[in-house]
Amino acid sequence: METTAFMELALEQAKFALDNLEVPVGCVIVEDGKVISSGSNRTNATRNATRHAEMEAIDVLLREWQGMGLDQPQVAEKFARCDLYVTCEPCIMCATALSILGIREVYFGCANDKFGGCGSIMSLHEGSASLSDDLLG
Repeated sequence: METTAFMELALEQAKFALDNLEVPVGCVIVEDGKVISSGSNRTNATRNATRHAEMEAIDVLLREWQGMGLDQPQVAEKFARCDLYVTCEPCIMCATALSILGIREVYFGCANDKFGGCGSIMSLHEGSASLSDDLLG
């Protein structure tokens, strides 16, 4: 799959969030060219301001990998092979988490001028890139 195809899948997650009265942000996590997790905002449903799309997708993987008996170094190795595609630039909280986890690359569809942690406000994840020009151009 190409970058735009992964972003289209993230947009489907954002549409799901919107349909469920959430802030319309969605993401997918990709390993070796395959989507291995996805997430959409669930802050309203959970009444938890930290349940952003990125955190939802990460938690799915953590539960799966822990269930497989992977230890912390093995989980870190897996995350280091993953890329994340998200419809809006990760906030400072999510960008920090992605950096700590060692996500290889973060691609986002549009800048987040109020809370962006991948360049708009702060640069907390070295491997991040906006796709807005590529998608629009």
